[in-house]
Amino acid sequence: MAKQIAIIGAGVMGETLLAAVLKSGHSTDTVVITEKREERATELHEKYGVRVLENVEAAATADILLLVVKPQDMVAVLAEVGPVVRPGSTVMSPAAGISIAAVEAAVADGVAVIRAMPNTPALVDEGMFGLSAGKDCDGEQLNAARELLESSGKVVVLDEEHQNALTGVSGSGPAYVFYLAEAMIAGGVSAGLDEDTARTLTIQTIVGSAKLLDSSPEGPEVLRQRVTSPNGTTAAAIATFDERGVKDSVVAGVLAAASRSAELSQ
Repeated sequence: MAKQIAIIGAGVMGETLLAAVLKSGHSTDTVVITEKREERATELHEKYGVRVLENVEAAATADILLLVVKPQDMVAVLAEVGPVVRPGSTVMSPAAGISIAAVEAAVADGVAVIRAMPNTPALVDEGMFGLSAGKDCDGEQLNAARELLESSGKVVVLDEEHQNALTGVSGSGPAYVFYLAEAMIAGGVSAGLDEDTARTLTIQTIVGSAKLLDSSPEGPEVLRQRVTSPNGTTAAAIATFDERGVKDSVVAGVLAAASRSAELSQ
């Protein structure tokens, strides 16, 4: 019998996970969503053909329950749906800073809890997901969660103690790339390009570089050195970055994001 899947919260990430679930082979008959904004619920029902239920009804019938709500709303949602989640089912939470223990405390013993950290490139099927399993989650349940997400990107499984570091690298990471893109576009405009041309050059350079890095057996340091001729144009740029502490700033930013994730988990 097909597993019943419920997604509570149908914002941007909720829709992303809904699309991933359907891409993984689940039919619309086995998937329901909940959404407090009526117009948004109607939009997704018409777009995907899934049913819209109330939170408690959805949670009570789910074999796999995805809680895709804001961290500040999680306590209220868990208080509402926790008592009706069936032992043997799986609850997956991608909310930043919400620990496995916090979710386990709100559900019955025997409910498998999985903490998941996604990122926004999942919107274009290039996401990065980090999964951590709770005490009642077995290998079969963890693999089922992995399969749900793999159609929208890559999945790593790691101990929960590393979730904060993962958040600092991949959870917040897309913003770092977008920040770099902003700067490259601004630099191109300052050098005399029109903004559209600078944007095209920047985006394709980032996309192409990412694909090269992903396909190469060599690491980023080697690839960087290959395009950095002594006393050349790239060397001038890298020297400027080093003088201004760009690499150290990025490392510090990753650590700051990880630290903030840890603070939110307390």
